[in-house]
This record gives sequence, structure tokens and C-alpha cells, in this order.
Amino acid sequence: MSAPRRILIYGVYGSGKSTLAARLADHLGLPWYPVDDLVWQPGWVEVPVAQQRSRIEEVCRRDRWIIDGAYHGWRDVPLARADLVVGLDYPRWRSFWQLLRRTVRRVATGEEICNGNRESLGSVLSADSILLWHATAFGRTRRRMRAWRSDVSVPPVVLLRSPAELDDWLAGLPRRGVDRNPA
Repeated sequence: MSAPRRILIYGVYGSGKSTLAARLADHLGLPWYPVDDLVWQPGWVEVPVAQQRSRIEEVCRRDRWIIDGAYHGWRDVPLARADLVVGLDYPRWRSFWQLLRRTVRRVATGEEICNGNRESLGSVLSADSILLWHATAFGRTRRRMRAWRSDVSVPPVVLLRSPAELDDWLAGLPRRGVDRNPA
């Protein structure tokens, strides 16, 4: 199997998209462009969708990249350029548990997520809680990535249903040196 050069990682909140992106970047030597860095400004101010789209288009014009998500206002952009879509199709309980653990850790440690933003107890308990986003987006995200698998207009899709499947799949990919210069 030849190594893909442009990869879209897709899944519900908490499924491990960013963790997989970091692993793939290391394994394949591809530059990773964290979506959160492109769509969130300091203070959790969302970048306007037109500007998000422009940023994603700029990344996707490159020959090599990994993107860890795709949102409604620009999902078509990476889908049109990707060599591969990796869908993290974990059971709801697993992705929610991973999200809950990560969120508790981030709140407790004050870990920076992107552009100076941090999760807080207030954000977790708010109407915009990432835990609620998970609950409302899970079914829609799962249906979408499963539908892509049979859509000939979408690049090949690998659906991984467990961390063990992910590890097996990753072990089967060719290795490359790490790319320290994403430009």
C-alpha cells in the first residue's frame, strides 16, 4: 500500500482525531494542520466561516497534509483533495468516555487547546458544552462517514471501529521520516 499524502481524519468530538493526526504525522512524515487552530480565535471566538474556508483551501492546495476534522461550511474542500479519509467510527460510549476523560483533565490542568483557549468548568456546564455537542452530533457524524464509504465522489474511506483496529491499520502503513517543515 502506498502512503497517502493528503488525509482527512473524521469523527465525533472525543473520538481521537487530533491524537490520530499526531500519530500519522509522525508515522508518515506529513504536516498536520490542527483544525481547532484554524477555526478558533482567542476567547473561543469562532473565525467567520468564509475565513475558515479560505484557511482550509490554503492548506488543501498543498501537496501534503493531515487535517483533523471537517465542518459544514467547508467540508467539501478537503474531500475534494484528500487521498484518504480516516473515519473514527467508535461506539458512542467509547468516544463519550474519551471525551469526558479528556475534558476533565483539561479543566483540572488548565491545558491550552488552541490559540490560548482552555476548557473550564463553566464551558463544560454551558449550553455550548462539548459534551452536549457530542450527544447531538454523534448520529449525524456516524451516518455521514458511513455514507461516504459508498460514495464514488469521495476519496477512499477507512472506518476504524476500535483503538485496536486503528493500531493494526497504522502498523500496516509504510513509514516515512518526520517532516519538520510543513510549508
